[in-house]
Amino acid sequence: MNRRPAARKPTKTASPREIIEIVLNFFRPLRSLPLRSLPLVLALAAIGCHAQSQTAPEAGAQQVQAGVKLTPELERRIEVMIRSNSRLPLDAIINIGVPAKSEIPNYTTVIVTFTMNGNATRPLPFLLSTDGKTLAQMNKFDISQDPKDKVSAVGRPARGGPPNAPVVIVGFDDLECPYCARMHAEIFPAILNRYKDQVRIVYRDFPLIEIHPWAMHAAIDANCLGNASTEGYWNFVDYVHAHADEIAGPEKTAAKASVNLDKIALDEGTKQKIDQPTLAACLQKQDDTKIKQSIAAGEAEPLHVDATPALFINGQKIDGMVPLNTLYRVIDSALTAAGQTPPPPPPSTPPATSPAQPAPATKPGS
Repeated sequence: MNRRPAARKPTKTASPREIIEIVLNFFRPLRSLPLRSLPLVLALAAIGCHAQSQTAPEAGAQQVQAGVKLTPELERRIEVMIRSNSRLPLDAIINIGVPAKSEIPNYTTVIVTFTMNGNATRPLPFLLSTDGKTLAQMNKFDISQDPKDKVSAVGRPARGGPPNAPVVIVGFDDLECPYCARMHAEIFPAILNRYKDQVRIVYRDFPLIEIHPWAMHAAIDANCLGNASTEGYWNFVDYVHAHADEIAGPEKTAAKASVNLDKIALDEGTKQKIDQPTLAACLQKQDDTKIKQSIAAGEAEPLHVDATPALFINGQKIDGMVPLNTLYRVIDSALTAAGQTPPPPPPSTPPATSPAQPAPATKPGS
């Protein structure tokens, strides 16, 4: 899997985002709650609750009420609990807000913020029991949207099933990525052969320009063809993935790769009867606007793509190369959820027999 190089971070202080991660790393494991908190566990079972229980002597407990500021003693208990279990820097300032009404019975919501070098984190909500004895941290997730709708396939060349296919696989692809090339050659032919029209495959652009010098040019050329011909787009993608080692020529330069990519695209344009002046103008312009938009959308929430290949099978993210049988299980689950019957498993291949290989891609235009 090819990953975008990570930006270097200063080591002397933690950023506000890192502070939140430090705190949440402590609260992520589900901790044991006393029996009196069982209703809380049941209430949060569908949305996830990560709790830390702390029992105090009755004399020191405070009845917590929404809108009433906590006593300094209870605020300190909360602060010590967070600091002692989260490895926060000593100079991080913890601010604990006034309890507010919670949707969870017998619990209030307390907002905690952390400040480092004058920079405050986003508010981090905690649950505090009304008897002042239990602090919990809850992650609430919105599952109202179909995950399939979170990654768009609109406007992209597709192969396989129709637009209303029950399963849509959206791959973030880099045409210079060797792992993408392996997936493209080994996995997708098998998926289309097994699932036929039940699966529709779409690529979105995610060239890792920091490590792949001609990937952006290849993506632009592919889209120039895709503007006029879906078949031309896929023929180009098939060929480039299959011959990536040859694209930059013996010189192994981006300049030579650009010349070869444009020649391949023009030849494919001739084969598909695409208007040559229009295609040539697109190739010459090398407008990377849409490619950069695709990269930005991939990196942003909720997708968080930072490496290739990255697949979304009806919204479920799959990072890197995974065994074909694993993908089959994910696709079968998506089909079942959509009310479709998955095809029977493919017959096992005898050990002495090599698995069928996809036909080698032919040069576009030939």
